[in-house]
Amino acid sequence: MEAELSGAVSEKNVKTRPIQPMDVLLKSIVIMAPKTGELIDGVFIKRDGPRAFFDLGPYGTGVIYVTELADSNIKIKNFRSGDKVSAKVTNLENEECFVELSLLAAGQDMVWREAEELMAGKKTLNLKITDANKGGLVLEWNGIQGFLPASQLRFGHYPRVEGGDQEKIYEELKKLIGETLAVTAIAVNQAENKLIFSEKGAESEEMKNIAAKYAVGSEIEGTVAGVVDFGIFIKIEEGLEGLAHISELDWGLVDDPRQLFAVGDKVRAKIISIKDGKFSLSVKALKPNPWDAAKERYKKGDIVEAVVIRFNRYGTLVSVEEGIAGLVHISEFKDEKTMKEKLILGKTYPFQVTIFEPSERRMALSYLGEEKPAIPKILEEVKPESLEQEKSN
Repeated sequence: MEAELSGAVSEKNVKTRPIQPMDVLLKSIVIMAPKTGELIDGVFIKRDGPRAFFDLGPYGTGVIYVTELADSNIKIKNFRSGDKVSAKVTNLENEECFVELSLLAAGQDMVWREAEELMAGKKTLNLKITDANKGGLVLEWNGIQGFLPASQLRFGHYPRVEGGDQEKIYEELKKLIGETLAVTAIAVNQAENKLIFSEKGAESEEMKNIAAKYAVGSEIEGTVAGVVDFGIFIKIEEGLEGLAHISELDWGLVDDPRQLFAVGDKVRAKIISIKDGKFSLSVKALKPNPWDAAKERYKKGDIVEAVVIRFNRYGTLVSVEEGIAGLVHISEFKDEKTMKEKLILGKTYPFQVTIFEPSERRMALSYLGEEKPAIPKILEEVKPESLEQEKSN
C-alpha cells in the first residue's frame, strides 16, 4: 500500500504550471494591503463634486469626501494634480468600491509622528507659554497642548521661592505666560495625548552666542538674583545666570546662604563648569584655600583643640580653625547616644590628629576626653573662631 501511495505522488504524477507574474503581484498585494486605521501615501488625481480621488498605486483608488473637511483648515481646492498626501484608511472598500480615506485623522497622526521626530533629533522649538498651573507651564505646538514641568525650567526661569510654597511657585510661573521659550520635546505619547517639553536642553542662537563668550576657569562679576537653601543664583549678564552651590560659597561651613548673601549683592565668582548651557560657579574658589596654609602647621599625631560643630551618622565634625575641620568617627564612642553625651555642640575639646591629607581636604581626629593635655605652643595660637565647610560624604 505504501508503495502504491509513493507511486501516486511521484514527480511524474504531479501536475505543475508555470508561475505567472500576476500571481506574485496578487500575493504581494494581499500581504502588503493596508489595514483600517493605518496611514497610506497617495497622489491627488482630481476632484469630482463632493469627492476627491487619490492614486494609491497597487491598492487602487482612494476617496475623500469633501464634507469630511468642512470644519477643518484643510482645503481640497488647494490640491494640485500630482500632489502627494498621507491619509488614514477608514474603510478598505466602501459602497463605491473605493478605499475611503481621512485627512483629518491622518493630520493628527502626522503631527504626532513629527513630534517623535523632533524629540529624536532634539530640535529646539520657540513656543509661547499659554497658561500655568502649580506643576509647570502650558504651551501649544501644531494644535497639540504640551506641558513644561517647573523642574525642566532653566535657572533663569525656575521659581525661586522660600520653602517651596506651592502657591508662591504658581504666582511666579504665571509671570511667564505670554513669553516665548526655547524648548525641546522629551516625551511623546499619542495614546495618552502627552507631549512634554524641557527648557534645559534647548539653547537659542542668542543664548549660544552669549554662553560662547565664557569658558571654564573664567572669573565673572555678577549680581545675586536669588538665594535658596541649596545656594545662590548669580546673574552674569542679561539672559544668563549661574548657580553657586552651597558647598561653593565659602571654605567655612555654610548652613544658610541667606546669612552671607542677599538679592542684589555684587559678587565675584569663578566658572567651574558649563554643561548644556548651565553654568556652575564657585565663590570660595576666589578666596585663599586654608588647607594650603594648614599643611605647614599640622601633621599626624598633633594634639589640637577643636570646636564641635555638627553631628552626623558617621560621627562628629569638629572645627580646628577657620576653614579646617575634621571628623571624629562614631567608633570612638560606644554609640551615638554616648557620643552626644560626651560632646556638646559649640564646646571645645582636645583631640589628636590621626589622619591629615591637606591635598584631599581630609582630617580625622581621636577624642582625648575632658582633660586638657599639654598642647604645642604653635597650636595654642590657633583660635577656632568660626565654622568651616563640611566636606560632603
